[in-house]
Amino acid sequence: MQLAILWILALVALPLLADSGGNIQIKSFDFRKSTEGFRIDVLADITLNQTLEDALKKGVELVFMVNASIMKPRWYWLDEEVARCRARFRLSYHALTRQYRLLQNEQLHSFASLNIALKTLGRQVDLPFKEYTPLLPNREYYLTLQISLDVSRLPKPFQMEWFDSEDWNLVSERVIRLIMPTPESGYLITH
Repeated sequence: MQLAILWILALVALPLLADSGGNIQIKSFDFRKSTEGFRIDVLADITLNQTLEDALKKGVELVFMVNASIMKPRWYWLDEEVARCRARFRLSYHALTRQYRLLQNEQLHSFASLNIALKTLGRQVDLPFKEYTPLLPNREYYLTLQISLDVSRLPKPFQMEWFDSEDWNLVSERVIRLIMPTPESGYLITH
């Protein structure tokens, strides 16, 4: 009898343990030069934990940020940021229509399910870089790429909860060393 009770408790607890946290995992990116400057495409898997899903269903808008920086290493001082890409995306739930809404590039998209909205959020195309210093060919730079939940955009009570809980800490970072290709190769870098 005790073994049967333990077996039932294990079956009930297993899904709770498996769904312990959200995750952002960057799968790939394409960095290239276009006629307007440098651009990046990012593909990521984004999953939300139960706390974030519940907050979304209760009307809390979740703001996600994509940050990419190209850094020039310096041996004598801190590394220099030569280009940056920043983009914000807003995910919300509309209770009357029972649809998830994603605001990206000043366009509003509606989705019937959270999974489809998160897949769309995880696939960002043609994000522009702002160049501070020209990127020179055949030089070594490194790219820092991060997708995160912007907790500073949450309502104040949730910002206070962020200090006390790991449920609101959703971030992924990837650092890649790269050597800038020559202009003839088209500046295309894929990882």
